[in-house]
Amino acid sequence: MTDISFSEEIYTVSRLNRDVRMLLESGFPTLWIEGEISNFVAPRSGHWYFSLKDSLAQVRCAMFRRENGRLNFTPADGMHVLAKVRVSLYEGRGDFQLLIEQIEEIGAGQLQRAFEALKKRLAAAGLFDQKHKKSLPELPESIGVITSPTGAAIRDILSVLKRRFPYARVIIYPTLVQGETAAPTIVEAIQTANRRKECDVLLLARGGGSLEDLWPFNEEKVAHAIYKSRIPIVSGVGHEIDFTIADFVADLRAPTPSVAAESVTPDVKDVFIQLKQQKQQLIRCMQNQLREIKQHLMWATKHLKQQHPRQRLQAEKRQLDFHFQRFCMAIENKLQQKKQQLKSYIAQLEALSPLGTLQRGYAIASKLPLGQIIRDAKKMKPNDKLSLRLQKGRLLCTVDEVQDA
Repeated sequence: MTDISFSEEIYTVSRLNRDVRMLLESGFPTLWIEGEISNFVAPRSGHWYFSLKDSLAQVRCAMFRRENGRLNFTPADGMHVLAKVRVSLYEGRGDFQLLIEQIEEIGAGQLQRAFEALKKRLAAAGLFDQKHKKSLPELPESIGVITSPTGAAIRDILSVLKRRFPYARVIIYPTLVQGETAAPTIVEAIQTANRRKECDVLLLARGGGSLEDLWPFNEEKVAHAIYKSRIPIVSGVGHEIDFTIADFVADLRAPTPSVAAESVTPDVKDVFIQLKQQKQQLIRCMQNQLREIKQHLMWATKHLKQQHPRQRLQAEKRQLDFHFQRFCMAIENKLQQKKQQLKSYIAQLEALSPLGTLQRGYAIASKLPLGQIIRDAKKMKPNDKLSLRLQKGRLLCTVDEVQDA
Protein backbone atom coordinates (compact mmCIF):
# COMPACT_ATOMS: atom_id res chain seq x y z
CA MET A 1 0.00 0.00 0.00
CA THR A 2 1.28 3.44 -0.98
CA ASP A 3 2.38 5.55 1.94
CA ILE A 4 0.63 8.93 1.57
CA SER A 5 1.66 11.85 3.69
CA PHE A 6 -1.32 13.82 4.91
CA SER A 7 0.70 17.01 4.52
CA GLU A 8 0.50 16.63 0.70
CA GLU A 9 -2.53 18.24 -0.94
CA ILE A 10 -4.73 15.86 -2.92
CA TYR A 11 -6.35 17.17 -6.20
CA THR A 12 -9.50 15.94 -7.78
CA VAL A 13 -9.49 15.56 -11.57
CA SER A 14 -11.94 18.41 -12.03
CA ARG A 15 -9.90 20.71 -9.83
CA LEU A 16 -6.71 19.84 -11.68
CA ASN A 17 -8.32 20.53 -15.07
CA ARG A 18 -9.77 23.80 -13.79
CA ASP A 19 -6.43 24.98 -12.41
CA VAL A 20 -4.62 23.99 -15.60
CA ARG A 21 -7.21 25.89 -17.67
CA MET A 22 -6.80 29.00 -15.57
CA LEU A 23 -3.02 28.66 -15.75
CA LEU A 24 -3.10 28.38 -19.56
CA GLU A 25 -5.52 31.25 -20.04
CA SER A 26 -3.58 33.56 -17.74
CA GLY A 27 -0.16 32.45 -18.91
CA PHE A 28 -0.68 33.03 -22.63
CA PRO A 29 -1.78 36.34 -24.18
CA THR A 30 -4.21 36.47 -27.06
CA LEU A 31 -2.17 35.50 -30.10
CA TRP A 32 -2.40 34.83 -33.85
CA ILE A 33 -1.82 31.36 -35.26
CA GLU A 34 -1.60 30.14 -38.84
CA GLY A 35 -2.64 26.69 -40.01
CA GLU A 36 -4.83 24.47 -42.17
CA ILE A 37 -8.38 23.56 -41.13
CA SER A 38 -9.29 19.87 -40.80
CA ASN A 39 -12.15 17.85 -39.26
CA PHE A 40 -14.51 20.85 -39.45
CA VAL A 41 -17.99 20.30 -37.93
CA ALA A 42 -20.87 22.72 -37.35
CA PRO A 43 -23.50 21.16 -35.06
CA ARG A 44 -27.01 22.56 -34.56
CA SER A 45 -25.81 24.56 -31.57
CA GLY A 46 -24.20 27.03 -33.98
CA HIS A 47 -20.72 26.54 -32.56
CA TRP A 48 -17.86 25.41 -34.83
CA TYR A 49 -15.32 22.75 -33.95
CA PHE A 50 -12.24 21.84 -35.97
CA SER A 51 -8.49 21.31 -35.84
CA LEU A 52 -5.69 23.57 -37.01
CA LYS A 53 -2.64 21.73 -38.29
CA ASP A 54 0.70 22.16 -39.97
CA SER A 55 3.14 19.56 -41.26
CA LEU A 56 4.17 18.46 -37.76
CA ALA A 57 1.29 18.92 -35.33
CA GLN A 58 -2.36 19.80 -34.82
CA VAL A 59 -4.50 21.38 -32.12
CA ARG A 60 -8.24 21.30 -31.36
CA CYS A 61 -10.17 24.55 -31.82
CA ALA A 62 -13.60 25.91 -30.98
CA MET A 63 -15.30 29.02 -32.33
CA PHE A 64 -18.53 29.86 -30.59
CA ARG A 65 -21.66 31.14 -32.31
CA ARG A 66 -21.24 34.71 -31.08
CA GLU A 67 -17.80 34.98 -32.77
CA ASN A 68 -18.47 33.02 -35.96
CA GLY A 69 -21.64 34.98 -36.61
CA ARG A 70 -19.48 37.96 -37.56
CA LEU A 71 -17.76 36.10 -40.43
CA ASN A 72 -18.78 36.48 -44.09
CA PHE A 73 -17.61 32.97 -45.01
CA THR A 74 -17.78 29.42 -43.66
CA PRO A 75 -14.50 27.58 -43.08
CA ALA A 76 -13.90 24.25 -44.78
CA ASP A 77 -11.37 21.44 -44.59
CA GLY A 78 -8.14 22.30 -46.36
CA MET A 79 -8.60 26.05 -46.00
CA HIS A 80 -5.46 27.94 -44.99
CA VAL A 81 -6.34 30.49 -42.30
CA LEU A 82 -4.93 33.01 -39.84
CA ALA A 83 -6.76 32.93 -36.48
CA LYS A 84 -6.77 35.14 -33.40
CA VAL A 85 -6.96 32.72 -30.44
CA ARG A 86 -6.95 32.28 -26.67
CA VAL A 87 -5.17 29.23 -25.26
CA SER A 88 -7.45 27.16 -23.03
CA LEU A 89 -8.44 23.67 -21.81
CA TYR A 90 -11.78 21.91 -22.06
CA GLU A 91 -12.25 20.81 -18.46
CA GLY A 92 -14.77 18.04 -19.12
CA ARG A 93 -12.30 15.96 -21.10
CA GLY A 94 -9.02 17.59 -20.20
CA ASP A 95 -8.45 18.50 -23.86
CA PHE A 96 -6.03 21.24 -24.71
CA GLN A 97 -7.78 23.63 -27.16
CA LEU A 98 -7.77 27.06 -28.76
CA LEU A 99 -10.76 29.39 -28.52
CA ILE A 100 -11.07 31.27 -31.82
CA GLU A 101 -12.04 34.95 -31.61
CA GLN A 102 -11.35 35.96 -35.22
CA ILE A 103 -10.39 34.09 -38.39
CA GLU A 104 -9.20 35.19 -41.84
CA GLU A 105 -8.61 33.10 -44.91
CA ILE A 106 -5.17 33.26 -46.51
CA GLY A 107 -4.45 32.92 -50.25
CA ALA A 108 -6.59 32.32 -53.34
CA GLY A 109 -9.89 31.81 -51.54
CA GLN A 110 -9.72 35.24 -49.95
CA LEU A 111 -8.76 36.81 -53.27
CA GLN A 112 -11.58 35.04 -55.07
CA ARG A 113 -14.15 36.42 -52.64
CA ALA A 114 -12.69 39.89 -53.01
CA PHE A 115 -12.86 39.46 -56.79
CA GLU A 116 -16.54 38.45 -56.71
CA ALA A 117 -17.45 41.28 -54.34
CA LEU A 118 -15.75 43.93 -56.51
CA LYS A 119 -17.24 42.45 -59.68
CA LYS A 120 -20.74 42.66 -58.20
CA ARG A 121 -20.23 46.24 -57.02
CA LEU A 122 -18.79 47.51 -60.31
CA ALA A 123 -21.52 45.77 -62.30
CA ALA A 124 -24.14 47.52 -60.17
CA ALA A 125 -22.35 50.83 -60.84
CA GLY A 126 -22.68 50.27 -64.61
CA LEU A 127 -18.99 49.86 -65.48
CA PHE A 128 -19.69 46.66 -67.42
CA ASP A 129 -22.69 47.96 -69.42
CA GLN A 130 -22.52 47.29 -73.15
CA LYS A 131 -23.76 50.80 -73.93
CA HIS A 132 -20.44 52.21 -72.67
CA LYS A 133 -18.31 50.02 -74.97
CA LYS A 134 -16.39 51.95 -77.64
CA SER A 135 -16.03 50.58 -81.18
CA LEU A 136 -12.60 49.60 -82.49
CA PRO A 137 -11.02 51.28 -85.55
CA GLU A 138 -11.10 49.27 -88.78
CA LEU A 139 -7.68 50.48 -89.98
CA PRO A 140 -5.67 51.68 -86.96
CA GLU A 141 -2.74 53.93 -87.82
CA SER A 142 -1.24 53.67 -84.33
CA ILE A 143 -1.60 50.88 -81.75
CA GLY A 144 -0.60 51.29 -78.10
CA VAL A 145 0.48 48.30 -76.00
CA ILE A 146 0.39 48.48 -72.19
CA THR A 147 2.43 45.59 -70.82
CA SER A 148 5.83 44.54 -69.51
CA PRO A 149 8.55 45.30 -72.08
CA THR A 150 10.40 42.11 -71.17
CA GLY A 151 7.59 39.54 -70.95
CA ALA A 152 6.44 36.92 -73.44
CA ALA A 153 3.23 38.86 -74.12
CA ILE A 154 4.99 41.75 -75.89
CA ARG A 155 6.89 39.35 -78.16
CA ASP A 156 3.69 37.56 -79.15
CA ILE A 157 1.88 40.85 -79.81
CA LEU A 158 4.65 42.34 -81.95
CA SER A 159 4.89 39.13 -83.97
CA VAL A 160 1.14 39.15 -84.74
CA LEU A 161 1.07 42.86 -85.62
CA LYS A 162 4.05 42.51 -87.95
CA ARG A 163 2.44 39.58 -89.74
CA ARG A 164 -1.08 40.97 -90.09
CA PHE A 165 -0.73 44.74 -90.46
CA PRO A 166 2.86 46.02 -90.55
CA TYR A 167 1.79 49.53 -91.63
CA ALA A 168 0.45 50.43 -88.17
CA ARG A 169 2.78 52.25 -85.77
CA VAL A 170 3.24 50.45 -82.44
CA ILE A 171 3.81 52.43 -79.22
CA ILE A 172 4.77 50.50 -76.09
CA TYR A 173 3.80 51.92 -72.69
CA PRO A 174 6.01 49.86 -70.34
CA THR A 175 4.45 48.92 -67.03
CA LEU A 176 4.63 46.38 -64.24
CA VAL A 177 2.12 43.54 -64.56
CA GLN A 178 2.59 41.77 -61.22
CA GLY A 179 3.02 42.75 -57.60
CA GLU A 180 1.62 45.35 -55.24
CA THR A 181 3.00 48.33 -57.19
CA ALA A 182 1.78 47.13 -60.61
CA ALA A 183 -1.75 48.58 -60.49
CA PRO A 184 -0.63 52.25 -60.16
CA THR A 185 1.75 51.86 -63.11
CA ILE A 186 -1.05 50.39 -65.24
CA VAL A 187 -3.30 53.33 -64.35
CA GLU A 188 -0.53 55.78 -65.18
CA ALA A 189 0.09 54.13 -68.57
CA ILE A 190 -3.61 54.36 -69.52
CA GLN A 191 -3.74 58.01 -68.47
CA THR A 192 -0.51 58.81 -70.35
CA ALA A 193 -1.84 57.30 -73.57
CA ASN A 194 -5.05 59.31 -73.27
CA ARG A 195 -3.16 62.50 -72.53
CA ARG A 196 -0.82 62.12 -75.52
CA LYS A 197 -3.62 61.15 -77.93
CA GLU A 198 -1.20 59.26 -80.17
CA CYS A 199 -3.02 55.91 -80.45
CA ASP A 200 -6.23 54.73 -82.10
CA VAL A 201 -6.57 51.71 -79.80
CA LEU A 202 -4.85 50.29 -76.69
CA LEU A 203 -3.95 46.69 -75.87
CA LEU A 204 -3.77 45.87 -72.14
CA ALA A 205 -1.96 42.53 -71.88
CA ARG A 206 0.12 40.06 -69.90
CA GLY A 207 0.72 36.30 -69.94
CA GLY A 208 -0.96 33.72 -67.76
CA GLY A 209 -0.50 33.19 -64.03
CA SER A 210 -2.28 32.49 -60.76
CA LEU A 211 -5.09 34.62 -59.39
CA GLU A 212 -2.54 36.37 -57.20
CA ASP A 213 -0.25 37.00 -60.19
CA LEU A 214 -3.11 38.56 -62.16
CA TRP A 215 -4.44 40.57 -59.23
CA PRO A 216 -3.27 44.03 -60.47
CA PHE A 217 -5.85 43.67 -63.26
CA ASN A 218 -8.54 43.14 -60.58
CA GLU A 219 -7.77 46.39 -58.76
CA GLU A 220 -10.63 48.91 -58.63
CA LYS A 221 -8.35 51.80 -59.64
CA VAL A 222 -7.45 49.94 -62.86
CA ALA A 223 -11.12 49.30 -63.60
CA HIS A 224 -11.98 52.99 -63.32
CA ALA A 225 -8.98 53.99 -65.47
CA ILE A 226 -10.18 51.64 -68.24
CA TYR A 227 -13.75 52.93 -67.92
CA LYS A 228 -12.64 56.58 -68.17
CA SER A 229 -10.32 56.00 -71.16
CA ARG A 230 -11.37 57.88 -74.31
CA ILE A 231 -9.29 55.44 -76.38
CA PRO A 232 -10.88 52.00 -76.87
CA ILE A 233 -9.12 49.29 -74.85
CA VAL A 234 -8.81 45.58 -75.64
CA SER A 235 -7.80 43.36 -72.72
CA GLY A 236 -5.70 40.27 -73.35
CA VAL A 237 -4.77 39.11 -69.86
CA GLY A 238 -3.72 35.56 -69.03
CA HIS A 239 -5.01 32.45 -70.76
CA GLU A 240 -8.45 31.64 -72.15
CA ILE A 241 -9.74 30.37 -68.78
CA ASP A 242 -8.55 33.47 -66.89
CA PHE A 243 -10.99 36.32 -66.24
CA THR A 244 -10.16 39.62 -64.58
CA ILE A 245 -12.12 42.74 -63.70
CA ALA A 246 -10.26 44.47 -66.55
CA ASP A 247 -11.85 42.01 -69.00
CA PHE A 248 -15.36 43.05 -67.96
CA VAL A 249 -14.67 46.81 -68.13
CA ALA A 250 -12.66 46.78 -71.39
CA ASP A 251 -14.33 47.51 -74.71
CA LEU A 252 -13.35 44.02 -75.89
CA ARG A 253 -12.00 40.99 -74.05
CA ALA A 254 -9.55 38.70 -75.85
CA PRO A 255 -8.58 35.31 -74.37
CA THR A 256 -4.82 35.81 -74.93
CA PRO A 257 -2.41 38.64 -75.84
CA SER A 258 -1.99 37.21 -79.36
CA VAL A 259 -5.74 37.17 -79.99
CA ALA A 260 -5.93 40.74 -78.67
CA ALA A 261 -3.42 41.80 -81.34
CA GLU A 262 -5.44 40.00 -84.02
CA SER A 263 -8.69 41.63 -82.91
CA VAL A 264 -7.42 45.19 -83.57
CA THR A 265 -5.81 44.60 -86.97
CA PRO A 266 -7.09 43.54 -90.37
CA ASP A 267 -5.07 41.18 -92.53
CA VAL A 268 -3.23 43.37 -95.04
CA LYS A 269 -3.95 40.82 -97.78
CA ASP A 270 -7.68 41.19 -97.17
CA VAL A 271 -7.37 45.00 -97.35
CA PHE A 272 -5.86 44.91 -100.84
CA ILE A 273 -8.45 42.36 -102.03
CA GLN A 274 -11.26 44.57 -100.73
CA LEU A 275 -9.85 47.65 -102.48
CA LYS A 276 -9.64 45.77 -105.76
CA GLN A 277 -13.23 44.54 -105.42
CA GLN A 278 -14.51 48.06 -104.66
CA LYS A 279 -12.71 49.41 -107.74
CA GLN A 280 -14.28 46.78 -109.98
CA GLN A 281 -17.69 47.36 -108.47
CA LEU A 282 -17.44 51.12 -109.09
CA ILE A 283 -16.46 50.61 -112.73
CA ARG A 284 -19.37 48.23 -113.31
CA CYS A 285 -21.80 50.67 -111.71
CA MET A 286 -20.62 53.54 -113.95
CA GLN A 287 -20.83 51.38 -117.05
CA ASN A 288 -24.40 50.32 -116.23
CA GLN A 289 -25.47 53.94 -115.72
CA LEU A 290 -23.89 54.95 -119.04
CA ARG A 291 -25.74 52.19 -120.90
CA GLU A 292 -29.05 53.23 -119.37
CA ILE A 293 -28.51 56.86 -120.41
CA LYS A 294 -27.63 55.87 -123.99
CA GLN A 295 -30.74 53.70 -124.19
CA HIS A 296 -32.89 56.53 -122.89
CA LEU A 297 -31.46 58.93 -125.48
CA MET A 298 -32.10 56.43 -128.26
CA TRP A 299 -35.74 56.07 -127.23
CA ALA A 300 -36.14 59.83 -126.95
CA THR A 301 -34.69 60.36 -130.46
CA LYS A 302 -37.05 57.78 -131.92
CA HIS A 303 -40.00 59.39 -130.20
CA LEU A 304 -39.09 62.86 -131.51
CA LYS A 305 -38.88 61.61 -135.08
CA GLN A 306 -42.41 60.31 -134.80
CA GLN A 307 -43.96 63.40 -133.17
CA HIS A 308 -42.34 66.56 -134.73
CA PRO A 309 -41.38 68.09 -138.09
CA ARG A 310 -37.88 67.55 -139.42
CA GLN A 311 -36.51 70.99 -138.37
CA ARG A 312 -37.87 70.66 -134.84
CA LEU A 313 -36.49 67.16 -134.66
CA GLN A 314 -33.04 68.30 -135.70
CA ALA A 315 -33.07 71.09 -133.11
CA GLU A 316 -34.13 68.71 -130.39
CA LYS A 317 -31.51 66.22 -131.54
CA ARG A 318 -28.78 68.86 -131.36
CA GLN A 319 -29.90 69.79 -127.87
CA LEU A 320 -29.98 66.15 -126.85
CA ASP A 321 -26.53 65.62 -128.33
CA PHE A 322 -25.27 68.63 -126.36
CA HIS A 323 -26.69 67.29 -123.10
CA PHE A 324 -25.47 63.82 -123.91
CA GLN A 325 -21.94 65.08 -124.44
CA ARG A 326 -22.04 67.04 -121.19
CA PHE A 327 -23.37 64.02 -119.37
CA CYS A 328 -20.71 61.78 -120.87
CA MET A 329 -18.06 64.28 -119.78
CA ALA A 330 -19.52 64.34 -116.27
CA ILE A 331 -19.50 60.55 -116.14
CA GLU A 332 -15.92 60.46 -117.42
CA ASN A 333 -14.83 63.05 -114.84
CA LYS A 334 -16.52 61.05 -112.11
CA LEU A 335 -14.75 57.91 -113.26
CA GLN A 336 -11.43 59.70 -113.29
CA GLN A 337 -12.04 61.06 -109.78
CA LYS A 338 -12.83 57.60 -108.46
CA LYS A 339 -9.80 56.13 -110.21
CA GLN A 340 -7.58 58.84 -108.73
CA GLN A 341 -9.08 58.22 -105.32
CA LEU A 342 -8.35 54.50 -105.59
CA LYS A 343 -4.81 55.26 -106.77
CA SER A 344 -4.39 57.60 -103.80
CA TYR A 345 -5.51 54.89 -101.35
CA ILE A 346 -3.13 52.39 -102.90
CA ALA A 347 -0.30 54.95 -102.93
CA GLN A 348 -0.90 55.75 -99.25
CA LEU A 349 -0.67 52.08 -98.33
CA GLU A 350 2.45 51.63 -100.45
CA ALA A 351 4.00 54.80 -98.99
CA LEU A 352 3.49 53.43 -95.49
CA SER A 353 5.06 50.10 -96.44
CA PRO A 354 8.50 49.56 -94.92
CA LEU A 355 9.48 47.76 -98.15
CA GLY A 356 8.86 50.95 -100.17
CA THR A 357 11.16 52.83 -97.83
CA LEU A 358 13.84 50.22 -98.20
CA GLN A 359 13.68 50.40 -102.00
CA ARG A 360 14.55 54.11 -101.81
CA GLY A 361 17.84 53.32 -100.09
CA TYR A 362 16.77 53.69 -96.49
CA ALA A 363 17.16 51.13 -93.71
CA ILE A 364 14.99 50.20 -90.73
CA ALA A 365 16.85 50.08 -87.41
CA SER A 366 15.57 47.78 -84.66
CA LYS A 367 16.95 47.43 -81.16
CA LEU A 368 17.82 43.86 -80.20
CA PRO A 369 16.68 41.57 -78.71
CA LEU A 370 13.01 42.70 -78.80
CA GLY A 371 13.13 44.26 -82.26
CA GLN A 372 11.73 47.65 -81.18
CA ILE A 373 11.93 50.23 -83.99
CA ILE A 374 14.44 53.03 -83.19
CA ARG A 375 13.43 56.57 -84.23
CA ASP A 376 15.60 58.59 -81.81
CA ALA A 377 19.37 58.13 -81.38
CA LYS A 378 19.02 59.18 -77.74
CA LYS A 379 17.24 55.89 -77.07
CA MET A 380 20.50 54.04 -77.76
CA LYS A 381 23.81 53.79 -75.94
CA PRO A 382 27.25 52.45 -76.87
CA ASN A 383 27.51 48.67 -77.22
CA ASP A 384 23.74 48.29 -77.82
CA LYS A 385 22.92 45.75 -80.53
CA LEU A 386 21.09 46.83 -83.68
CA SER A 387 19.52 45.05 -86.65
CA LEU A 388 19.52 47.10 -89.89
CA ARG A 389 17.06 45.81 -92.44
CA LEU A 390 17.96 46.75 -96.04
CA GLN A 391 16.10 46.11 -99.27
CA LYS A 392 18.03 42.87 -99.47
CA GLY A 393 19.13 41.23 -96.25
CA ARG A 394 19.97 42.49 -92.75
CA LEU A 395 23.03 43.85 -90.95
CA LEU A 396 23.73 43.07 -87.29
CA CYS A 397 25.57 46.06 -85.75
CA THR A 398 26.95 47.36 -82.47
CA VAL A 399 26.64 51.03 -81.49
CA ASP A 400 30.04 52.70 -81.09
CA GLU A 401 28.91 56.25 -80.43
CA VAL A 402 25.59 58.13 -80.07
CA GLN A 403 25.39 61.57 -81.69
CA ASP A 404 22.59 64.14 -81.64
CA ALA A 405 20.98 65.15 -84.94
